[in-house]
Amino acid sequence: MEAGDRIVQGYARALFAVADAEGDLDRVEDELFRFGRAMRSGPELREALADPRLPADRKKAVLQDLLGDRASRHTVSLLGFLVDQGRGKDLPKIVEALSEVAADQRRKRLAEVRSAVPLRAEQRTKLQDALSKATGTDVEVKVIVDPAVIGGVVARVGDQVFDGSIRRKLELARERLGQVR
Repeated sequence: MEAGDRIVQGYARALFAVADAEGDLDRVEDELFRFGRAMRSGPELREALADPRLPADRKKAVLQDLLGDRASRHTVSLLGFLVDQGRGKDLPKIVEALSEVAADQRRKRLAEVRSAVPLRAEQRTKLQDALSKATGTDVEVKVIVDPAVIGGVVARVGDQVFDGSIRRKLELARERLGQVR
């Protein structure tokens, strides 16, 4: 494991320990995961939090403006801690590693699911069961709402990708039609 990976894992384990000790692990983990995904998809946010010229207080003000009352105080506090430590650029990696640590603690693998719309609890449960059966291991589903999916879902468990999106179904239909000619 490289030094950078060890640092990311160290922070992930520390965040896990704090959130777990506060009794707010599930909520904090979910909020951090979604924030990390927002950072990956929003270059302006990523650049602002990673900019070494921007003082930590300004970065924390950005976090407060973005999250405000939409996230728990523990989540905002942990993100502020990472910014204070100069780890703004590593936030997406750290929060992804935190989700993996939490899934490992629950003896599950992380399943990242992209859907055009939020999934209801029963849909999440059915999807979790189907992915667990398909991978042969218990999975923990994290849903990311991604309008680019259009319809259906795309799930990633480790290196395995399960593409049940409308886009993929159309591609397969096009391929089949091309073979019929």
